[in-house]
Amino acid sequence: MAGIEVTGPLHERFDEVLTPTALGLIERLHRELNPRRLELLQRRAERTAAIAGGAQLDFLAETADVRADDSWRVAPPAPGLEDRRVEITGPTDRKMTINALNSGAKVWLADQEDANTPLWENVVGGQLNLLDAVEGTIEFTSPEGKHYALRDDQPLATIVVRPRGWHLPEKHILVDGEATSGSLVDFALYLATTGQKQIDRGQGPYFYLPKMESHLEARLWNDAFLIGQEALGIPRGTIRATVLIETYPAAFEMEEILYELREHSAGLNAGRWDYMFSVIKNYRTRGSDWVLPDRNSVTMTVPFMRAYTELLVRTCHKRGAHAIGGMAAFIPSRDPEINAAAFAKVQDDKTREAGDGFDGSWVAHPGMVETCRDAFTAVLGNRPNQIDRTRDDVDVTAAQLLDVASTPGEVTEAGLRSNISVGVQYLAAWLGGLGAVGINNLMEDAATAEISRSQVWQWRHNGVKLADGQQVTRELVERLIDEECAAIEQRVGAEAFGGGHWAEARATFTDLSLADEYVDFLTLPAYDRMP
Repeated sequence: MAGIEVTGPLHERFDEVLTPTALGLIERLHRELNPRRLELLQRRAERTAAIAGGAQLDFLAETADVRADDSWRVAPPAPGLEDRRVEITGPTDRKMTINALNSGAKVWLADQEDANTPLWENVVGGQLNLLDAVEGTIEFTSPEGKHYALRDDQPLATIVVRPRGWHLPEKHILVDGEATSGSLVDFALYLATTGQKQIDRGQGPYFYLPKMESHLEARLWNDAFLIGQEALGIPRGTIRATVLIETYPAAFEMEEILYELREHSAGLNAGRWDYMFSVIKNYRTRGSDWVLPDRNSVTMTVPFMRAYTELLVRTCHKRGAHAIGGMAAFIPSRDPEINAAAFAKVQDDKTREAGDGFDGSWVAHPGMVETCRDAFTAVLGNRPNQIDRTRDDVDVTAAQLLDVASTPGEVTEAGLRSNISVGVQYLAAWLGGLGAVGINNLMEDAATAEISRSQVWQWRHNGVKLADGQQVTRELVERLIDEECAAIEQRVGAEAFGGGHWAEARATFTDLSLADEYVDFLTLPAYDRMP
């Protein structure tokens, strides 16, 4: 096709995804929308520079009329999205696809973003797995001989695909010699391959939209939806999208984001881990009032996180949209004591979310589906959601969203070591093609590594002192990287350590956490290291 070039290898069945229709849609989306995408990314950089110079995030004066207008609502819930009391997340590899659909969850977030890596084989292979899942033909046999197939004795989870964020490129598909947008590639491939098949099944092409920072970025997505529906002859409004409010700037534009997507909107989600990463990223140079303690001590009940989730529920229900809670990342283990403590913690977390008015929440493992479902069923009963609970008692101010300084907790050597160890372990897996990685009984994704390296960067650049009096310096971080990598090598064995991606992971983590200039997303330089 003139103007578009696929540089990645064409493996078996890739032609079923990389069709002329799909590539033509990518070409059109790129030419019509990519200039605006790049402009919006530049606006992000300009806002970050303004915050570094002393500006504060705030609700937008220029969109006050949108917030004040009580007449508008988003579209009613689409088929398969009425009841979302428990959603499971995970990458689109073949085994996970089957397990997620069989899990008993109402929705599966089929993740092409944080729980995935943009290896070319994953980008296209994941779309093949989704195609086979929708057609009901997907099967998988493990190397150990265990067979996986879709169940026919219970409803399967509704598929909602999370494409990559606006900042991520796709270097294996070029238009006029220019790398395309990972977001638009993932969107176009799924829509062209599986969109009509989902409609024929009585549902539709549904998406989770990550990493947005403004309502203008939501407007760009809405225009992509309009182009895609028109190009493929899909009725307008068939596409539905849930937006992850997982960046600090987006928390101040929730209503505007819903407004821009209103005919395609399926609600908002509280992306808690990336939200904390975004807090650190945006205010990393603003001194001690913006320094968060050890990441595991920042719970959803601290004041600035509480304000964020309360505002999200209030905003969604005011506009007739679903409010979806955050991730329970725990993975059941063989240790009954660890399990008992973890299940109790997850139950408390989901009970709090249901009580606050959320309509559902996320889990990362099939073993947690029942716990989440039961917590929401205790509040919802037989109702599909509680959108009618408008939370008129909530009135969140910008000052409350910005109240990071009141977060309790300490910065400890254990927290610093954990950031280093988890960050290096995750990056080693990511560079090897795995985006969802079990570490210390938690299912970690890219948000974990982002928080880990960002906290190390912020603590060092702000001269933070640990609870034991040590100052976080380059020398201390380098020493602890040495020690934590040695501990990893001892645990996995010298042969595995030498034969994996550990050296690249260590180098990437070290470069990012000790660089003079902060890198916005670790996945960008890490992607450069990928074939």
